[in-house]
Amino acid sequence: MSNRDLKKFGKRLKELRLEKGITQEQLAENLGLSANYIGMIERAERSTSLLKVFKLAKVLEVKMSELFNFD
Repeated sequence: MSNRDLKKFGKRLKELRLEKGITQEQLAENLGLSANYIGMIERAERSTSLLKVFKLAKVLEVKMSELFNFD
């Protein structure tokens, strides 16, 4: 993924998280991660693994493809 794609992914993650009314802290807790890590993904400061993308989709109760629906 390019940096531009990471920014799009992070923005989409934040949109979905806010639509569900979930804080970064709540999302992080459900994933066993730190809220700082979630913030870094949303700000495109950090890339994440495919396994964590699957987990994000599960916690947000969306299809994994929804996380990449940013075009």
